[in-house]
Amino acid sequence: MAKGKTVSYVDRRRAVIEAATKRGKGNALLVSHPEDVSYLSGFSGEDSFLLLIGDYACLLTDGRFDEQARRECGGIDIHLRTGMMSKALAAVLKARRFRGVVGVQSEHFTLRQLESFEENVGKSRFRPLKDLIGPLREVKDAGEVAAIRKAIRVAEAAFGDLLKMGKNFWLGKTERQLAAELEYRMKLAGSSKPSFDTIIAAGPNGALPHYRPGEVKVREGVPVLIDWGATVGGYVSDLTRVVFIGRIPAKIGEVYDVVRRAQLAAVSAVMADVPAKDVDAAARGLIEREGFGDRFVHGLGHGIGRQVHEGPAVAKSVEGPLRAGMVITVEPGIYLPGVGGVRIEDDVEVTPTGRRKLSTLPTEIEKMTLR
Repeated sequence: MAKGKTVSYVDRRRAVIEAATKRGKGNALLVSHPEDVSYLSGFSGEDSFLLLIGDYACLLTDGRFDEQARRECGGIDIHLRTGMMSKALAAVLKARRFRGVVGVQSEHFTLRQLESFEENVGKSRFRPLKDLIGPLREVKDAGEVAAIRKAIRVAEAAFGDLLKMGKNFWLGKTERQLAAELEYRMKLAGSSKPSFDTIIAAGPNGALPHYRPGEVKVREGVPVLIDWGATVGGYVSDLTRVVFIGRIPAKIGEVYDVVRRAQLAAVSAVMADVPAKDVDAAARGLIEREGFGDRFVHGLGHGIGRQVHEGPAVAKSVEGPLRAGMVITVEPGIYLPGVGGVRIEDDVEVTPTGRRKLSTLPTEIEKMTLR
């Protein structure tokens, strides 16, 4: 994918077919993963596959999406199925007089689907293709980065509104109520949906990295870990902050300082051609030196784009280098069972000369404290 400019859907489809051809799997591909269908066509509906044969593209959908598909998918054929997807594919292949092998996304294709397609299209007509589109999606073009920035701004605006409501609003609210309020405000600001289930974790619940908000109420002196994101134009954001209610508990305050310094170190290490594990090490090494190494229990980050978790992974086991155009999260954390947790997360673009932090919320503990 070209960097520094917006790439057309035609360019994306051509890049995918070129990648398939280089693997010796022919020039036909059936795209079944919804996010990949959208990435290659602009279609935002569901229950639809995209067939690529060389420069030819056809969306296999149904009558519910007729008008939508024709609005969103300029330059590609639309085939409205009335029955099984496999029969629709057979009809299109017959009309195109295509008798070759079709690649399928093995990580998104079930055995039952394969049986149905072989029954209606023919055995030995399909070849599995693993990780074909994901690596292409890792490097974002200018339009994608702009969309991610919009999703970040919406998430930040909603969070800022929640902070402005002040300590008295937060006191007595349950985790679930605060999650609903934050998601509501993201909607008002332009989000189509949260990019994932919002995490609001009060006090000791912050020690659970993927906690789901419950009925625990916010009290004075109880830190609240918030992990949230918005979806705008099909692209997402992913942010985490810890909010302190009046008083900062001593242990969590100590941990917060360590995590903040670790995050600053990791952000500074982000650069094209640097191994992902080295960026992880910049944060992990500092946390280990401070004596909390065994409480940093996940990788440093991951790519974001059309999904909140996509390539590349940024972790101590990942040898591959970062590339200009990637957008990653940088989110070190320390989790103390029975006490609480601290995670600070921002979204960072890898540039040819370094990095650009796309998120703008402060991380200073004073600015995250409601008095």
